[in-house]
Formats: sequence, structure tokens, C-alpha cells
Amino acid sequence: MSSLTIRPALPEDVNAIFSMIFELAVFEKLEHMVVANEAMLHEGLFGEQPGCEALVGVENGEVVTFALFFHNFSTFLCQKGLYLEDLYVKQDCRGKGYGKQMLVALAQLAVERRCGRFEWSVLDWNDTAISFYQNMGASVMPDWRICRVTGDALTRLATH
Repeated sequence: MSSLTIRPALPEDVNAIFSMIFELAVFEKLEHMVVANEAMLHEGLFGEQPGCEALVGVENGEVVTFALFFHNFSTFLCQKGLYLEDLYVKQDCRGKGYGKQMLVALAQLAVERRCGRFEWSVLDWNDTAISFYQNMGASVMPDWRICRVTGDALTRLATH
């Protein structure tokens, strides 16, 4: 029996979530891109106009995993979708099925909210995650690439 309790994130979880976000960035070798801070995360999750939501997994009173997500929309389905931005399980808690439990909880939430799809991205070099996701029934979309405009490029684009 799992000792993980999954629940919606609370304001007092922001510190633990932010810490794991940085751990994730280090794992992905992208820590140099982290410009966020706890106050910004708090605003994103619990501010006047939240841009995202999060679930946390708690083991023995400690937050050991999180999933940060938001809704998107499919024009082809004319339905909202649930987009998983990040899922992270602390290193010493891996291998206990917590990642699977978090994905199942998110899938249940997507079904409850009548979402047409549940999506996320995975780095092409993360073979362990790709295999895990495929074993959970996910299709890795080989023909799609993420396009991103940030910072100065975003500002320039906005002025065209």
C-alpha cells in the first residue's frame, strides 16, 4: 500500500514546490534558465488570476512530488485539455510508483473536467521518462515540435 497522499497544492506548499522546480531544472541541465522565485510561483498558483494549478504528493508529512498543470484548448476537438507543465518526484522517492499515481490523478481530473485530451512534453534525451510515459499509454508525437518565443524576441514579435 502506498504511503502517498495526493491533494491540491496549498499556499504553504510553495516553498517545497519551488525547491523541486529547481531540482528539476538541474536534472534537465537548465538551471541557468530559472528566473522565477517563490513569490512569482505563489502568484501563479494562488494570485488574483492564477495561471496554473498544482497537485502535490505527500509522504510522511513531506511534499515529495508535484505536478503543475493548466488548461489549454483544442480547436479540432472544441474542448479544453489538461496540459501538464512539470511533474517531479524527489530523487529518494523514485521507484515507489509515485509518478504513476500522479499521472493517474491528473488523468482522473481531466476526465472529471471533461477534457478532450491530457498532454505534456518530454525531452528527447530522457529515454527513461519516454519509456515510462509510453508504458502508461501515452503516444510520443514524433511529428510535432514546440515553438517558443521569449524575452526580447517576444517583445520584438509583439511590435510587428
